[in-house]
Amino acid sequence: MSRRTTRPLRVLVLDHTADLGGAELALVRTCAALDDGVDVRAVLFADGPLRGRLEDVGVRVDVLPLAGAVAAADRDRAGRLSPWTLVAAARTLPFLVRLARHVRRSRPDVVHTTSLKADLLGVVPAAVARRPLVWHVHDRIAPDYLPGVLVRLVRGLARVAPAALVANSRATAATLPVHARVAYPGFAPEQARGDQVAVPGRGRSDDEPPVVLMVGRLSPTKGQLEVVRAMPAVREAVPGARLRIVGDATFGAADYAERVREEVRRLGLEDAVDLVGFVADTRAELDRAAVCVHASPVPEPFGQVVVEAMVRGVPVVATRAGGVEEILDDDRDDDDHDDDHDADLGQDENGDGGALGLLVPPGDVAAIAAAVRQVLTMPDSARARAARARASALRRFPVARTARVLTEVWSDVSGRSPRA
Repeated sequence: MSRRTTRPLRVLVLDHTADLGGAELALVRTCAALDDGVDVRAVLFADGPLRGRLEDVGVRVDVLPLAGAVAAADRDRAGRLSPWTLVAAARTLPFLVRLARHVRRSRPDVVHTTSLKADLLGVVPAAVARRPLVWHVHDRIAPDYLPGVLVRLVRGLARVAPAALVANSRATAATLPVHARVAYPGFAPEQARGDQVAVPGRGRSDDEPPVVLMVGRLSPTKGQLEVVRAMPAVREAVPGARLRIVGDATFGAADYAERVREEVRRLGLEDAVDLVGFVADTRAELDRAAVCVHASPVPEPFGQVVVEAMVRGVPVVATRAGGVEEILDDDRDDDDHDDDHDADLGQDENGDGGALGLLVPPGDVAAIAAAVRQVLTMPDSARARAARARASALRRFPVARTARVLTEVWSDVSGRSPRA
């Protein structure tokens, strides 16, 4: 049974990166939404922009650097058994000692890890400090998303190491071997429009061509190549249409970014595709967009940009896989995140039904092009979908709900309630 305390519930968050990925931005929004009864501190295994973002919302941050080669290793390399694996393990041992000492000195009620590397590296320090460990899983632990060796390791540890697991979607939770609470990454109030009418492309002038927008890091798991290849067919129907790709290559994806640039040149789209790079606040980009495309060729754990587009009133085209189907399916009770539900986003006899977005098969360039053309050439139905989607997202994905679910988990595993 939990008991009231005269001090805040202390949570120590561990993250291996200080770059601003989707999970990190969601962490910042969640920390800002927590009430005064929860005291969050963070340990980052590298320095970078995340540190400043967390400090801006009142989180005290310490940096304990992880060996550079280990910190920079991508999932494929980390998931292979090789001499490098043994060297990396040896280099990690001194870091684990330092981290364990830091956790013991901090005396948190809960240790909360929020990246896959932090999940694994947090096991020993939390155990040494005798503090309950909560894994916040943002990756589908499945062979189509991670190397097989890594999948088996994470699934095995998930059964015994954490006191509780939190997943960012039902799609992620379904890949875990034990029960996980679902806490969808929520949007902050300032990310939503203040008005009630969805008007796609409001942020552009009347003489500007329609903008097809992609937001997310440049990566083979995001599908920028597929959307670039769809643009010639889109421009046949809407000659002035432009593609804006917002995001940088991170986590070892520089080669993929160059492939995207080469494909733009090969298709003669230099004047129709803008590679914008990282944008800290995407609201202006969303507001000028006629359609937002989420084109992951593999099932993604969630898809935060889909929610961000919805709350700005932007029509969405997305691949039918992973957590995106949950976002675009409102036929459920989202107050209980634990039931299973098969998404059915079928259209009615008018071709629109109650759908919140247009879903296409993963990796299908022709289907992506057809869906984008439909949005651009049928603006009235696109606007109606966007309005339904906005209302749904405002109700189902506020960050206050994310903060509530996490606080409940922390209270359950620690036996402490937030300070009254």
